[in-house]
Amino acid sequence: MKESSASGEGTRTGLGGNVVFRNARMVLPDEVVPGALSVLNGRIVAIDDGGTSIAGAIDLGGDYLMPGMVEVHTDNFERHLMPRPKVRWPELPALLTHDAEVAAAGITTVFDALGVGEADTDSLRGSAWHDVLAALELGASQHLLRADHHLHVRCELPAPNTISLFEPFQHHPRLSLISLMDHTPGQRQWENLDQARVYYTGKKGWSAEKFERQVAAAAELQAQYAEPHRAYFVDYCRTHGVALASHDDTTVAHVMQAHGEGASMSEFPTTLAAAQAARAHGLCTVMGGPNVVRGGSHSGNVSASELARHGLLDILSSDYVPGSLLSAAMRLVSDGHYSLPKAVATVTRAPALAAGLADRGALQAGLRGDLLQVHVAQLPNGGSHAVVRAVWREGRRVL
Repeated sequence: MKESSASGEGTRTGLGGNVVFRNARMVLPDEVVPGALSVLNGRIVAIDDGGTSIAGAIDLGGDYLMPGMVEVHTDNFERHLMPRPKVRWPELPALLTHDAEVAAAGITTVFDALGVGEADTDSLRGSAWHDVLAALELGASQHLLRADHHLHVRCELPAPNTISLFEPFQHHPRLSLISLMDHTPGQRQWENLDQARVYYTGKKGWSAEKFERQVAAAAELQAQYAEPHRAYFVDYCRTHGVALASHDDTTVAHVMQAHGEGASMSEFPTTLAAAQAARAHGLCTVMGGPNVVRGGSHSGNVSASELARHGLLDILSSDYVPGSLLSAAMRLVSDGHYSLPKAVATVTRAPALAAGLADRGALQAGLRGDLLQVHVAQLPNGGSHAVVRAVWREGRRVL
């Protein structure tokens, strides 16, 4: 697995990545402690459960100080690249808008989930990615990006063109995660064909006739391509030290296969049985923040909150709404499922470790100074909402 830092990449404010915070409620791995925290040369160097006399310390006014969030699976970049069906947006503006959005949500490390493989040539995932990757490198080299960007390549196994579309990602220094997908209607995420029809005719803009044609062809494509493509990507991850995730596991057999292939994550298991099997075999369970915020899966599968009640939710992903990540973590606390430190770990330390990034994700001496100031606003209806007030990446303020 990779432990990396794209130093020099982000927007720069402050000098040398040095900053001191006081009057903070620090969310540590096992407790919340009032006090002060110091960052030197981009790394946390001191955590004190008291005050500080250092001149220039930033007074957080009793707000929470949390680790910057680590997002391992977001479709947000794709959404900006194709904001409407068949409408392509210029790559660099799409990247910068996506980057600003995830930073504003408190995400300091983002795995841009880009899909490869699609029989539908009108889709983004059926297109080449060279220009997108060039925009990412341009943004990084000119210090235009606020977050630390990694690549999560989502491989659609039954598509004929999956391996050819993966070519520009091969040996890419930002490639840190590969997930194996099979969206063949009638199984995994789309076991319910009615839910699949609503999704593809709604979000994808397919006609009813096109949906029926794709369903008819899907089984044949799966039989021809899914297994050889799966073997190719499993071997690639093993050979190149890239983290591997399974996707939409539904049965115990799905999880057992992923475990045997070396997967570290089970993304969005669709049943309680699959999540239990993932826990038993050492795979981290990833569930969507929107699932928590909305109170259920848009595909009609097991809810993230149910998995949390069983202690089976390890990692939260914002999936298609970056702002859901912090809201979902706080919801786990308000619903009584997890303590605040445990909930924060689902969006910080747990995803970092599962993706092989051991240098971030916790308020701990020696780790990166990726930090959030979070204010909890009280609402007129008696509820509350967590708001990201400021973001630092490696000790430098980026928001």
